[in-house]
Amino acid sequence: MSALVLASGSASRRAILEKAGISFGIDPADIDEAAFKRGFAGSPGALALALAEAKALAVSKRQPGAYVLGADQVLEFEGAAYDKARDVAEARARLETFAGRTHWLKGGLAIVRDGDVIWRHESACRMEMRPLSDAFLDRYMEEAGDILTKGVGAYAYEGLGAQLFSEVEGDFFAVLGLPLLPLLAFLREEGVIAS
Repeated sequence: MSALVLASGSASRRAILEKAGISFGIDPADIDEAAFKRGFAGSPGALALALAEAKALAVSKRQPGAYVLGADQVLEFEGAAYDKARDVAEARARLETFAGRTHWLKGGLAIVRDGDVIWRHESACRMEMRPLSDAFLDRYMEEAGDILTKGVGAYAYEGLGAQLFSEVEGDFFAVLGLPLLPLLAFLREEGVIAS
């Protein structure tokens, strides 16, 4: 069994850990996120952290002794929390809505070991999207790949999606959904990875 288990099927999070040279297992959590969100009354940032904890807690039950990493990200625009777009048309409509305006990506990480939350981390990235022409959006929708797999914002920030923005404040890895440097620091402290 791997010392670190990612409680997510996210290709982006998996790629971040792999590229950082981290050994880990994958065991996606099977919680009902829609029901969880309906019953949650806190802020978008608190929701991201609560979801991360819930995912890690669920997987920890079947991964004794492992450091189980839960992660989630919520897009906040004008005080409202947004889920991933359901289809390409909704994704494009959101990009048109966000164009020329600012939104936030609120992230949460949690590590659970044997049913106890032993580490939490919250992130907030300010995303200022530039005005977008129809021609650019057409190109983006065609060339960015499956944008429905690009996270809650439907942008491939590590590629063509960088051109959507005029300014970003926050950690690059947090934008991608996994604030890597604080996680690595914790894993080193715990002896999960070499210091």
